[in-house]
Amino acid sequence: MRYARNMKALTPEENQKLKDSRVCIAGCGALGEYVFEMLGRIGVANLTIIDFDTFNTSNLNRQIYATVENLGCSKVEEAKKRMAQVNPDIKVNAIQSRISSDNALSLLRGHQVVVDALDNPASKIILQEKAAELQIPLVHGAISGWLGQVATILPGDTALKAIYPPGIEVNETAGNPSFTPALVAAIQVSQVIKLLIGRGELIRPQLLYIDLLGQHIAGIKLP
Repeated sequence: MRYARNMKALTPEENQKLKDSRVCIAGCGALGEYVFEMLGRIGVANLTIIDFDTFNTSNLNRQIYATVENLGCSKVEEAKKRMAQVNPDIKVNAIQSRISSDNALSLLRGHQVVVDALDNPASKIILQEKAAELQIPLVHGAISGWLGQVATILPGDTALKAIYPPGIEVNETAGNPSFTPALVAAIQVSQVIKLLIGRGELIRPQLLYIDLLGQHIAGIKLP
């Protein structure tokens, strides 16, 4: 039985909830691919994944769907192919598009949870605003070098505006090793599952800040 190892952590009723759930993953880079993989494996049966980009050689160090054979291919289409091999019961809606204020409402509508796996503050803020407008919880994640962060943002929360004040720039010099996105994505997935089954504590109203180099994890209070 595919989900037998779920059963000691999740009840049969909770497993059924996952099968009936719809989750949207915004971004199909290092974070988004790990989130997509884990949600599909645990049995969240309806997944939308959104990204406009194609694979290039710089993705090979950390993006688990990037291979030397699929360079230049659509990230979301490769994710869909991968899930067909891992769990063909999962219905995947692969959307090759850039999220904007013009299309976000139509892309997010109908989902129970939205996962923020985007790589720039402006798009993250749009995602928070449009998810809130649709009354959909948002699970935020971000990585930078050895650092990562996660927060669960319910409709009405304004956490990302505190995390990303106007004018803030992404630190392009920190790089992204292979291990940081895997850890941050795993924490994001745990938040998604708790939202879907209605059990457990959420990272809210705070930001979970992770420094893997300094071996430091802290909860930072958010407004």
